[in-house]
Amino acid sequence: MSPTFTFNGVTFEGGPGQTVGAALMAGGVTAWRTTRKGERPRGLFCGIGVCFDCLVTVDGAANQRACLVEVREGMRVEGSGSQAGSDSQVGGVK
Repeated sequence: MSPTFTFNGVTFEGGPGQTVGAALMAGGVTAWRTTRKGERPRGLFCGIGVCFDCLVTVDGAANQRACLVEVREGMRVEGSGSQAGSDSQVGGVK
């Protein structure tokens, strides 16, 4: 059974060993935070933990890199900035 998690209140499904960033991209979410200066959308960029563009809050712990954190059943993930609740959030489990 694939683990499910919530992102800004919407339920998503991840594959075994899949990262939060990969699961969000597979679910159609391309940006989950914005920059402080200019409100530019950010999501998965390097995918290896170097660039810090994919920061999210996981179960209350801020500044986690979505490209490194593996999906766990029931985890709560939150984005930040205006992209966190925007229409970039098109996926989710139906």
